[in-house]
Amino acid sequence: MRYLLLMALATVLVCSGCSNVASSIDGGATDSDTDTDTDADTDADTDTDSDSDSDTDTDTDTDTDTDTDTDTGPVECNLGEYSGDFEIHTPSDVTTLAGYTSKSGYLLICCASCTDLSELICLTSVGGFLNIWNNPTLTDLTGLSGITSVGGHLGISENDALTNLDGLSGITGSLDGHLWIDDNAALTNLDGLSALTSVGWYLRIEFNAALTNLDGLSGITSVGGDLQIWNNAALTNLDGLSALTSVGGDLAIQFNPALTNVDGMSVLTSVGMNLSIYDNPALTNLNGLSGITSVGLGLYIPNNSILPDCEVCDLLDQLTTGPTSISVHDNLDDACTPVPDNCP
Repeated sequence: MRYLLLMALATVLVCSGCSNVASSIDGGATDSDTDTDTDADTDADTDTDSDSDSDTDTDTDTDTDTDTDTDTGPVECNLGEYSGDFEIHTPSDVTTLAGYTSKSGYLLICCASCTDLSELICLTSVGGFLNIWNNPTLTDLTGLSGITSVGGHLGISENDALTNLDGLSGITGSLDGHLWIDDNAALTNLDGLSALTSVGWYLRIEFNAALTNLDGLSGITSVGGDLQIWNNAALTNLDGLSALTSVGGDLAIQFNPALTNVDGMSVLTSVGMNLSIYDNPALTNLNGLSGITSVGLGLYIPNNSILPDCEVCDLLDQLTTGPTSISVHDNLDDACTPVPDNCP
Protein backbone atom coordinates (compact mmCIF):
# COMPACT_ATOMS: atom_id res chain seq x y z
CA MET A 1 0.00 0.00 0.00
CA ARG A 2 2.83 2.43 0.94
CA TYR A 3 4.47 1.68 -2.39
CA LEU A 4 1.30 2.58 -4.23
CA LEU A 5 0.93 5.85 -2.34
CA LEU A 6 4.51 6.88 -3.18
CA MET A 7 3.96 6.13 -6.87
CA ALA A 8 0.80 8.24 -6.91
CA LEU A 9 2.61 11.16 -5.27
CA ALA A 10 5.41 10.98 -7.85
CA THR A 11 2.88 11.05 -10.66
CA VAL A 12 1.26 14.18 -9.24
CA LEU A 13 4.65 15.97 -8.99
CA VAL A 14 5.63 15.06 -12.55
CA CYS A 15 2.29 16.30 -13.91
CA SER A 16 2.68 19.52 -11.95
CA GLY A 17 6.16 20.07 -13.51
CA CYS A 18 4.84 19.60 -17.11
CA SER A 19 2.13 22.13 -16.42
CA ASN A 20 4.75 24.65 -15.31
CA VAL A 21 6.93 23.96 -18.35
CA ALA A 22 3.96 24.55 -20.65
CA SER A 23 3.24 27.77 -18.81
CA SER A 24 6.87 28.81 -19.20
CA ILE A 25 6.83 28.03 -22.93
CA ASP A 26 3.85 30.35 -23.31
CA GLY A 27 5.95 33.06 -21.66
CA GLY A 28 9.30 32.38 -23.34
CA ALA A 29 11.42 29.40 -24.36
CA THR A 30 14.65 30.52 -22.69
CA ASP A 31 13.29 30.56 -19.14
CA SER A 32 11.36 27.29 -19.68
CA ASP A 33 14.68 25.46 -20.10
CA THR A 34 15.78 26.80 -16.71
CA ASP A 35 12.52 25.67 -15.11
CA THR A 36 12.97 22.14 -16.47
CA ASP A 37 16.43 21.85 -14.96
CA THR A 38 15.12 23.00 -11.56
CA ASP A 39 14.29 20.24 -9.13
CA ALA A 40 10.64 19.22 -9.31
CA ASP A 41 10.24 20.15 -5.66
CA THR A 42 10.80 23.86 -6.54
CA ASP A 43 7.83 25.87 -5.42
CA ALA A 44 5.31 26.99 -8.05
CA ASP A 45 5.94 30.62 -7.00
CA THR A 46 9.41 30.33 -8.50
CA ASP A 47 7.87 29.37 -11.82
CA THR A 48 5.60 32.37 -11.61
CA ASP A 49 8.66 34.60 -11.19
CA SER A 50 10.27 32.82 -14.11
CA ASP A 51 7.21 33.56 -16.18
CA SER A 52 7.61 37.25 -15.29
CA ASP A 53 11.27 37.12 -16.30
CA SER A 54 10.29 35.33 -19.44
CA ASP A 55 7.90 38.14 -20.33
CA THR A 56 10.64 40.68 -19.74
CA ASP A 57 13.03 38.76 -21.95
CA THR A 58 10.43 38.50 -24.68
CA ASP A 59 9.78 42.26 -24.62
CA THR A 60 13.50 42.99 -24.73
CA ASP A 61 14.08 40.64 -27.64
CA THR A 62 11.14 42.08 -29.53
CA ASP A 63 12.31 45.68 -29.05
CA THR A 64 15.84 44.82 -30.13
CA ASP A 65 14.66 43.05 -33.24
CA THR A 66 12.34 45.91 -34.12
CA ASP A 67 15.14 48.48 -33.82
CA THR A 68 17.38 46.38 -36.02
CA ASP A 69 14.71 46.02 -38.70
CA THR A 70 13.92 49.76 -38.95
CA ASP A 71 17.46 51.12 -38.72
CA THR A 72 18.64 51.27 -42.33
CA GLY A 73 22.10 52.56 -41.43
CA PRO A 74 24.38 54.34 -43.93
CA VAL A 75 23.65 54.17 -47.64
CA GLU A 76 25.61 51.42 -49.38
CA CYS A 77 27.24 52.72 -52.56
CA ASN A 78 26.96 49.53 -54.56
CA LEU A 79 24.50 50.18 -57.40
CA GLY A 80 26.90 51.62 -59.98
CA GLU A 81 25.55 53.88 -62.73
CA TYR A 82 21.97 54.99 -63.11
CA SER A 83 21.37 55.08 -66.85
CA GLY A 84 19.24 57.90 -68.21
CA ASP A 85 17.66 61.09 -66.93
CA PHE A 86 16.11 61.35 -63.50
CA GLU A 87 13.83 63.89 -61.81
CA ILE A 88 13.32 64.23 -58.07
CA HIS A 89 9.90 65.57 -57.11
CA THR A 90 9.29 63.74 -53.81
CA PRO A 91 11.42 62.39 -50.94
CA SER A 92 10.74 58.86 -52.22
CA ASP A 93 12.47 59.83 -55.47
CA VAL A 94 15.57 60.65 -53.44
CA THR A 95 15.41 57.16 -51.95
CA THR A 96 15.09 55.63 -55.42
CA LEU A 97 18.43 57.10 -56.41
CA ALA A 98 20.18 56.12 -53.17
CA GLY A 99 23.20 53.85 -53.64
CA TYR A 100 23.97 54.85 -57.24
CA THR A 101 27.45 56.24 -57.79
CA SER A 102 26.92 57.98 -61.14
CA LYS A 103 24.29 59.15 -63.63
CA SER A 104 24.55 59.14 -67.40
CA GLY A 105 21.77 61.70 -67.99
CA TYR A 106 20.55 64.87 -66.37
CA LEU A 107 19.41 65.23 -62.77
CA LEU A 108 16.61 67.63 -61.89
CA ILE A 109 15.89 68.26 -58.20
CA CYS A 110 12.55 70.04 -57.95
CA CYS A 111 10.88 68.92 -54.74
CA ALA A 112 8.45 70.97 -52.67
CA SER A 113 8.73 68.73 -49.59
CA CYS A 114 12.40 67.69 -49.64
CA THR A 115 14.51 68.85 -46.69
CA ASP A 116 17.35 66.36 -46.95
CA LEU A 117 19.38 64.97 -49.86
CA SER A 118 21.73 62.84 -47.76
CA GLU A 119 20.68 59.61 -49.51
CA LEU A 120 22.39 60.91 -52.67
CA ILE A 121 25.79 60.86 -50.96
CA CYS A 122 27.05 58.06 -53.24
CA LEU A 123 26.78 60.13 -56.44
CA THR A 124 30.15 61.20 -57.81
CA SER A 125 29.18 62.40 -61.30
CA VAL A 126 26.23 63.59 -63.36
CA GLY A 127 26.61 63.10 -67.10
CA GLY A 128 24.09 65.75 -68.14
CA PHE A 129 22.99 68.94 -66.44
CA LEU A 130 22.36 69.27 -62.72
CA ASN A 131 19.44 71.59 -62.00
CA ILE A 132 18.48 72.37 -58.40
CA TRP A 133 15.29 74.32 -58.87
CA ASN A 134 12.31 75.35 -56.77
CA ASN A 135 12.99 73.48 -53.53
CA PRO A 136 11.36 75.77 -50.94
CA THR A 137 12.29 73.78 -47.80
CA LEU A 138 15.82 72.70 -48.74
CA THR A 139 18.41 74.49 -46.56
CA ASP A 140 21.61 72.84 -47.76
CA LEU A 141 23.04 70.53 -50.43
CA THR A 142 25.05 68.26 -48.14
CA GLY A 143 23.87 65.09 -49.89
CA LEU A 144 25.57 66.20 -53.12
CA SER A 145 29.03 66.55 -51.59
CA GLY A 146 30.33 63.45 -53.37
CA ILE A 147 29.80 64.92 -56.86
CA THR A 148 33.07 65.90 -58.52
CA SER A 149 31.90 66.51 -62.09
CA VAL A 150 28.85 67.72 -64.01
CA GLY A 151 28.78 67.08 -67.75
CA GLY A 152 26.37 69.85 -68.69
CA HIS A 153 24.92 72.95 -67.08
CA LEU A 154 24.73 73.64 -63.36
CA GLY A 155 21.71 75.59 -62.18
CA ILE A 156 20.68 76.69 -58.69
CA SER A 157 17.50 78.72 -58.72
CA GLU A 158 14.37 79.55 -56.70
CA ASN A 159 15.43 77.73 -53.54
CA ASP A 160 13.97 80.02 -50.88
CA ALA A 161 15.59 78.44 -47.79
CA LEU A 162 19.00 77.58 -49.26
CA THR A 163 21.73 79.50 -47.41
CA ASN A 164 24.92 78.12 -48.95
CA LEU A 165 26.33 75.90 -51.71
CA ASP A 166 28.82 74.01 -49.55
CA GLY A 167 27.43 70.68 -50.74
CA LEU A 168 28.85 71.39 -54.21
CA SER A 169 32.43 71.83 -53.01
CA GLY A 170 33.53 68.59 -54.68
CA ILE A 171 32.94 69.95 -58.20
CA THR A 172 36.33 70.90 -59.55
CA GLY A 173 37.95 72.27 -62.69
CA SER A 174 36.01 73.40 -65.73
CA LEU A 175 32.26 73.44 -66.11
CA ASP A 176 31.53 72.97 -69.81
CA GLY A 177 27.99 74.36 -69.74
CA HIS A 178 26.19 77.29 -68.15
CA LEU A 179 26.31 78.21 -64.49
CA TRP A 180 23.29 80.12 -63.24
CA ILE A 181 22.54 81.12 -59.67
CA ASP A 182 19.33 83.08 -59.40
CA ASP A 183 16.32 83.79 -57.20
CA ASN A 184 17.71 82.19 -54.03
CA ALA A 185 16.34 84.50 -51.36
CA ALA A 186 18.41 83.26 -48.39
CA LEU A 187 21.69 82.50 -50.17
CA THR A 188 24.51 84.49 -48.52
CA ASN A 189 27.63 83.13 -50.22
CA LEU A 190 28.94 80.98 -53.08
CA ASP A 191 31.85 79.44 -51.19
CA GLY A 192 30.94 75.91 -52.23
CA LEU A 193 32.02 76.67 -55.82
CA SER A 194 35.59 77.67 -54.94
CA ALA A 195 37.15 74.73 -56.83
CA LEU A 196 35.72 75.81 -60.21
CA THR A 197 38.31 77.24 -62.62
CA SER A 198 36.25 78.12 -65.71
CA VAL A 199 32.72 78.24 -67.11
CA GLY A 200 32.34 77.23 -70.75
CA TRP A 201 29.15 79.14 -71.52
CA TYR A 202 27.43 81.91 -69.59
CA LEU A 203 27.69 82.67 -65.88
CA ARG A 204 24.60 84.35 -64.47
CA ILE A 205 24.15 85.62 -60.90
CA GLU A 206 20.79 87.32 -60.48
CA PHE A 207 18.09 88.16 -57.92
CA ASN A 208 19.86 86.73 -54.87
CA ALA A 209 18.66 89.19 -52.26
CA ALA A 210 20.96 88.12 -49.37
CA LEU A 211 24.14 87.53 -51.39
CA THR A 212 26.86 89.86 -50.08
CA ASN A 213 29.90 88.68 -52.03
CA LEU A 214 31.15 86.46 -54.86
CA ASP A 215 34.18 85.10 -53.02
CA GLY A 216 33.29 81.52 -53.91
CA LEU A 217 34.10 82.26 -57.56
CA SER A 218 37.70 83.26 -56.83
CA GLY A 219 39.11 80.31 -58.79
CA ILE A 220 37.39 81.15 -62.09
CA THR A 221 39.79 82.52 -64.71
CA SER A 222 37.52 82.61 -67.77
CA VAL A 223 33.88 82.67 -68.83
CA GLY A 224 33.24 81.52 -72.39
CA GLY A 225 29.89 83.25 -72.81
CA ASP A 226 28.15 86.10 -71.01
CA LEU A 227 28.83 87.14 -67.43
CA GLN A 228 25.72 88.71 -65.95
CA ILE A 229 25.56 90.15 -62.43
CA TRP A 230 22.07 91.57 -62.00
CA ASN A 231 19.73 92.56 -59.19
CA ASN A 232 21.63 91.34 -56.16
CA ALA A 233 20.40 93.73 -53.49
CA ALA A 234 23.09 93.11 -50.84
CA LEU A 235 26.13 92.69 -53.11
CA THR A 236 28.76 95.30 -52.20
CA ASN A 237 31.79 94.24 -54.26
CA LEU A 238 33.07 91.88 -56.96
CA ASP A 239 36.24 90.78 -55.18
CA GLY A 240 35.41 87.14 -55.82
CA LEU A 241 36.19 87.65 -59.52
CA SER A 242 39.82 88.49 -58.80
CA ALA A 243 41.18 85.68 -61.03
CA LEU A 244 38.97 86.42 -64.06
CA THR A 245 40.99 87.38 -67.15
CA SER A 246 38.48 87.09 -70.02
CA VAL A 247 34.78 87.11 -70.81
CA GLY A 248 33.89 85.70 -74.23
CA GLY A 249 30.45 87.29 -74.50
CA ASP A 250 28.81 90.24 -72.75
CA LEU A 251 29.83 91.59 -69.36
CA ALA A 252 26.73 93.07 -67.72
CA ILE A 253 26.74 94.58 -64.23
CA GLN A 254 23.27 95.98 -63.63
CA PHE A 255 20.76 96.92 -60.92
CA ASN A 256 22.96 96.16 -57.91
CA PRO A 257 21.96 98.90 -55.44
CA ALA A 258 24.69 98.24 -52.83
CA LEU A 259 27.63 97.78 -55.22
CA THR A 260 30.26 100.44 -54.49
CA ASN A 261 33.18 99.28 -56.64
CA VAL A 262 34.38 96.74 -59.21
CA ASP A 263 37.93 96.47 -57.87
CA GLY A 264 37.81 92.68 -57.88
CA MET A 265 38.01 92.59 -61.68
CA SER A 266 41.46 94.13 -61.92
CA VAL A 267 43.05 91.32 -63.98
CA LEU A 268 40.27 91.26 -66.60
CA THR A 269 41.75 92.16 -69.99
CA SER A 270 39.06 91.51 -72.60
CA VAL A 271 35.31 91.44 -73.15
CA GLY A 272 34.32 89.66 -76.36
CA MET A 273 31.07 91.52 -76.96
CA ASN A 274 29.30 94.27 -74.99
CA LEU A 275 30.40 95.89 -71.74
CA SER A 276 27.34 97.18 -69.88
CA ILE A 277 27.35 98.87 -66.48
CA TYR A 278 24.14 100.60 -65.56
CA ASP A 279 21.73 101.38 -62.75
CA ASN A 280 24.18 100.78 -59.92
CA PRO A 281 23.35 103.79 -57.72
CA ALA A 282 26.18 103.28 -55.17
CA LEU A 283 28.98 102.74 -57.70
CA THR A 284 31.65 105.45 -57.33
CA ASN A 285 34.45 104.40 -59.65
CA LEU A 286 35.64 101.94 -62.33
CA ASN A 287 39.18 101.45 -61.03
CA GLY A 288 38.77 97.69 -61.13
CA LEU A 289 38.46 97.75 -64.92
CA SER A 290 41.87 99.32 -65.44
CA GLY A 291 43.24 96.18 -67.09
CA ILE A 292 40.68 96.00 -69.92
CA THR A 293 42.19 96.75 -73.31
CA SER A 294 39.59 95.20 -75.61
CA VAL A 295 35.79 95.43 -75.96
CA GLY A 296 34.44 93.59 -79.00
CA LEU A 297 31.19 95.50 -79.51
CA GLY A 298 29.44 98.22 -77.51
CA LEU A 299 30.25 100.14 -74.35
CA TYR A 300 27.11 101.08 -72.41
CA ILE A 301 27.44 102.87 -69.07
CA PRO A 302 24.27 104.84 -68.18
CA ASN A 303 22.28 105.65 -65.05
CA ASN A 304 24.91 105.24 -62.35
CA SER A 305 23.96 108.31 -60.36
CA ILE A 306 27.20 108.94 -58.43
CA LEU A 307 29.67 107.53 -60.96
CA PRO A 308 31.67 110.44 -62.46
CA ASP A 309 31.73 110.57 -66.24
CA CYS A 310 35.50 110.96 -66.02
CA GLU A 311 35.69 107.33 -64.89
CA VAL A 312 34.12 106.30 -68.18
CA CYS A 313 36.44 108.59 -70.14
CA ASP A 314 39.49 107.00 -68.51
CA LEU A 315 38.19 103.55 -69.43
CA LEU A 316 37.79 104.60 -73.06
CA ASP A 317 41.32 105.98 -73.13
CA GLN A 318 42.88 102.67 -72.15
CA LEU A 319 41.11 100.56 -74.82
CA THR A 320 43.20 99.46 -77.78
CA THR A 321 40.42 97.47 -79.46
CA GLY A 322 36.80 98.65 -79.71
CA PRO A 323 34.22 99.61 -78.90
CA THR A 324 32.13 99.84 -82.05
CA SER A 325 29.43 101.88 -80.29
CA ILE A 326 29.21 103.97 -77.11
CA SER A 327 26.32 105.04 -74.90
CA VAL A 328 27.18 106.99 -71.75
CA HIS A 329 24.58 109.15 -69.99
CA ASP A 330 22.86 109.99 -66.71
CA ASN A 331 25.91 109.41 -64.57
CA LEU A 332 27.46 112.10 -62.36
CA ASP A 333 28.15 114.97 -64.73
CA ASP A 334 31.52 116.21 -63.58
CA ALA A 335 34.16 118.37 -65.20
CA CYS A 336 37.14 116.24 -66.17
CA THR A 337 40.51 117.93 -65.74
CA PRO A 338 42.25 117.33 -68.00
CA VAL A 339 39.60 116.06 -70.39
CA PRO A 340 40.44 112.52 -71.57
CA ASP A 341 40.94 112.15 -75.32
CA ASN A 342 37.97 109.82 -75.81
CA CYS A 343 35.46 111.44 -73.49
CA PRO A 344 31.99 111.27 -75.10
